[in-house]
Amino acid sequence: MNHYQSPDDLRLSGELARLAPVEAKAFLAFDHAAKRAGGQLEPKVRELISVAVALTTQCGYCLDVHTRAAKRLGCSREELAEVALVAAAVRAGATLGHGLLALRLFDEAPG
Repeated sequence: MNHYQSPDDLRLSGELARLAPVEAKAFLAFDHAAKRAGGQLEPKVRELISVAVALTTQCGYCLDVHTRAAKRLGCSREELAEVALVAAAVRAGATLGHGLLALRLFDEAPG
């Protein structure tokens, strides 16, 4: 059975970086800066934000990596549940916000 997403796909990251080295280097530098220690946000908070973003972008790979990292940093199941529901509420709010935009665009469109 073929799966569109598999944790095994992450093994291809080295090949992807080899095929596009300039872009991979820039991405990794940005990724490392976002995950850096010593900032105003504690590493656990950074991972919880990463989980929330992974949930809203629906990236299975990100969800796998960041959920595991959050657990290693002491995240509880309760915190994970709250993050999931906060992300869901924000995503729903964004949908409503775009609904307002759609109404305005509708009203501005010629008849």
